[in-house]
Amino acid sequence: VDQVPADETSLLCRYIESPLLVDGYKCDLRLYVGVTSLDPLVVYLYEEGLVRLATVKYQHGKNLWNPCIHLTNYSVNKFHSNYVQNEDPEVDDQGNKWSLSAFLRHLKSQGIDTGALM
Repeated sequence: VDQVPADETSLLCRYIESPLLVDGYKCDLRLYVGVTSLDPLVVYLYEEGLVRLATVKYQHGKNLWNPCIHLTNYSVNKFHSNYVQNEDPEVDDQGNKWSLSAFLRHLKSQGIDTGALM
């Protein structure tokens, strides 16, 4: 904490060395919330969200130079030959963008208590 400048805006992050993977790929979640009150705090979580997957399978400690392994940004991955655009909204668990509900179904199939998670 003493290394963080108190007089300027900062973004702090830490690299997770053993991230949760989907079929071997790093992912991130986009959850959409509405905050209607700060005191008392009232937050609404939209029931659906977005999950983005990297285009190259994750290998712990390897290929740190390759952003398509470590980043899930569409702007980074859309040009990679492995990128799969999902054209069918009824199939929400294929390609490099999934719905949150598809992701939760995947986790549930892996034995994860998604109710407790959410």
